[in-house]
Amino acid sequence: MGIGSGIALFVIGAILTFAINVDVTWANLDLIGYILMGAGFVIFVISLILVLRKRSSVETVRHVDSAGERLTEHETRSDGSNSDPLL
Repeated sequence: MGIGSGIALFVIGAILTFAINVDVTWANLDLIGYILMGAGFVIFVISLILVLRKRSSVETVRHVDSAGERLTEHETRSDGSNSDPLL
């Protein structure tokens, strides 16, 4: 949701700055557009960093032999933590 919000703010700001040429006495639309583009960029970058920090992968290994089947799961997170208490 944060990435989409950042992109939306950036696009709205760009439209206000570059596409709309209306003189309004009570507001400077160019300045408001630049502020929205800056806020959208900051929200986009922060959301992207938070999404990339939460990445994890699960590796599932299945061993089948004469004694039966054994299933081993191992989860690895990119933030350095590990879900396996023995490691």
